[in-house]
Amino acid sequence: MIQNMNDAAELNNGVKMPWLGFGVYQMRDGAEVGESVAAALKTGYRSIDTAAAYNNERGVGRALAESGISRNEIFLTTKVWNSDQGYESALRAFDGSLERLGTDYVDLYLIHWPVKGRFVQTWRALERVYAEKRARAIGVSNFHIHHLEELLSESKIVPAVNQVEFHPFLLQSDLRAFCRDKGIQYEAWSPLMQGTVLREKTVRRLAKKHGKSAAQIIIRWDLQHEVVTIPKSVHPERIEENSLVFDFELSNEDMALLDGLDAGKRIGPDPDNFNF
Repeated sequence: MIQNMNDAAELNNGVKMPWLGFGVYQMRDGAEVGESVAAALKTGYRSIDTAAAYNNERGVGRALAESGISRNEIFLTTKVWNSDQGYESALRAFDGSLERLGTDYVDLYLIHWPVKGRFVQTWRALERVYAEKRARAIGVSNFHIHHLEELLSESKIVPAVNQVEFHPFLLQSDLRAFCRDKGIQYEAWSPLMQGTVLREKTVRRLAKKHGKSAAQIIIRWDLQHEVVTIPKSVHPERIEENSLVFDFELSNEDMALLDGLDAGKRIGPDPDNFNF
């Protein structure tokens, strides 16, 4: 059982990744992202997830530097964007991310989307930065089974993580099982479906039952499914609230009720039909 914020998943290369992290998607660079990351770190989060495409790496890096927390206590994730995919261009993009973040390594570097015809070469660039110990782990985001199969047939290293849209309306059970079989840690982006899932009556009923917020119910559900999760908020009180999920447990019946909401419904694009 995942019992506190210090608990971590062990990735397929032995690197430890906190089960609960903090996402910064759609946060403005500068004060907004800086204050949000500072609040998250103060609350106890030690995993921060950003991406080149979020245009806030510089603010994230500044917040980490100003926090006074040792770099080796932080698990930092960023991602290579679609227009930078390819071998040489991904290497340049990685250097740019390190510069903006103000660090000489990241803990996890991901391919943001599976750009057809380019993600295999991009992966070779990630394998290189991993070999150079400038990324402690490498992985992918938004990869379906067929993307992973293609990548695995062409690669030396199995991705450590697949970060995908995951919430009660989108279980993708086949993909989760495939990742489990291959030793790829499943990670949820948009775990709260940008708030949509919080209005669902089953979620609200379980929140009342446990004396918790709807968001806490969903985050706990993620963790009990052994899915790394990275909720985001710019409000300090919600940042703290989202972390208070270790003093209760959902029953098997609760979990089944939430699983039963699966409708294959997305808030983001389908990786097979995304305008790259």
